[in-house]
Amino acid sequence: MGSIHWEQAAGAGVQLALLGLLHALVGLSTAALAAGVAYMAALWALLAAAARRSGTRTLGPADHVTLARALLVGGVTALVAVLVMTDHPAKGLPLVILVTLSTVALILDAVDGRVARRTGTASRLGARFDMEVDAFLILVLSVFVAASLGVWVTAIGAMRYAFVAAGWVAPWLRGSLPPSFARKTVAAVQGIVLVVAASGVLPYAIAAAAVGLALASLVWSFGRDVVWLWRNRTPVL
Repeated sequence: MGSIHWEQAAGAGVQLALLGLLHALVGLSTAALAAGVAYMAALWALLAAAARRSGTRTLGPADHVTLARALLVGGVTALVAVLVMTDHPAKGLPLVILVTLSTVALILDAVDGRVARRTGTASRLGARFDMEVDAFLILVLSVFVAASLGVWVTAIGAMRYAFVAAGWVAPWLRGSLPPSFARKTVAAVQGIVLVVAASGVLPYAIAAAAVGLALASLVWSFGRDVVWLWRNRTPVL
């Protein structure tokens, strides 16, 4: 068994321990525990497959930071499930923990890239791992916020997956995009706005307006990328 498999096994153990701790603190439902375990199993399977394709035998320093973020997202997933899918008797503590875990995950998102650059260990696998963890965190947060603001909020979390699905039909959408500070900024804003909206500290109207503006910026960002990919697509001979 390669080193990356041992790292994943250790990560799985930590994930289960975190779910157990959350269950002890807030009483996770069976559905919430199942959601957390399903998330872990799916992420681990995708990571193992990606590592096998790239020939990666061990995770780098930045990947370990991303792995920590992934474990936090597993906790967020279980908490969102228990708050959205069940009538939990005490929403205060689960919500505080959800916001805390999400905030730490967002902070660590600014760390793994720096670690990769400083240690010279940036890789395509690490970048993809980071992207998938980000995307799923945004998805589960959008589902949670949608419970109070409306189903339209889920468009924030679904947009990236819709873009990937569209690439199966239109291969030119799978082209490589140039680095963009604006794209990174818009992506970061989604998480920040959703966490603030999830916390419930803002009045309904202000939260809805903030999330609406975040969605509008995301539509603009994806639209700009689609236009760039179309203009720079490889002609079919």
